[in-house]
Amino acid sequence: MPTEVLVVVLLSALLHAGWNAIVRASGDKLMASLLVAFGAAALALPLLPWLPLPATASLPFLLSSALIHVVYFLLVARAYRDADLGLAYPLMRGTAPLLTTLAAAVWLGEVPGARTALGIALICAGVLALAVVAWRAAARPSGAVLAAVANAGVIALYTVIDGQGVRLAGHALAYSAWLFVLTALLLLGAALLWRGPAGLRLPAGARRVMLLGGAGTLGAYSLVLWAMARAPVAGVAALRETSIVFAALIGALLLHEPLGRSRLLAVVLVGAGAAALRLG
Repeated sequence: MPTEVLVVVLLSALLHAGWNAIVRASGDKLMASLLVAFGAAALALPLLPWLPLPATASLPFLLSSALIHVVYFLLVARAYRDADLGLAYPLMRGTAPLLTTLAAAVWLGEVPGARTALGIALICAGVLALAVVAWRAAARPSGAVLAAVANAGVIALYTVIDGQGVRLAGHALAYSAWLFVLTALLLLGAALLWRGPAGLRLPAGARRVMLLGGAGTLGAYSLVLWAMARAPVAGVAALRETSIVFAALIGALLLHEPLGRSRLLAVVLVGAGAAALRLG
């Protein structure tokens, strides 16, 4: 994997962990997810007149991904309603690279080489080890766990779809901008059906959540789409899961969560996986 792609994906991972922490810290997780989506759309919308339209061949992928992202945001809200960031986040992100690797091999014909496969395996092992540590310390809410595991499949699905769609679009930022605008509109419709207008009152700090969370998710996914247009989807997807390391550090430094020996070992595994991807 080229160095510039590796750096971009690591930055994407940091941004992704940041906006997930914002949603987890919010009182109303569904409203926070909606605000994050609308923040990304609000930042993307002014860019649309200056960007080329995605190529026609990419439009089925774009629409499919927007619909799947609605499910993703709803499951994020459900998982964080009852589970801590340290449990739900690793479960969502840890199994997704394995599913993405299998899907990319079947649908895109991208079979990873030995070093890339080793890197993916090490990253998954490290991320899932963090999930096990968090699981042992948590109350183990079954509904949140099921939502997090289901979201791993959703993540793998939209990753493969977007990996193909962004290559057909001809412009990663244009594809990403339209994706977030469409996702926000569809998510608003889903939230209105779920709660009705009275259930979508803006909470305190809504502007901060929208701006910071929106910038985080738009930046994170735009960067990863750029990377997927230049490197194998499975390797990019696995490297992006280093976001759980950033989430663990955010939890330790800002939320005062413990960072013991087991978590440090898991971080080392993820780092070794990133190094293997760099050499692959």
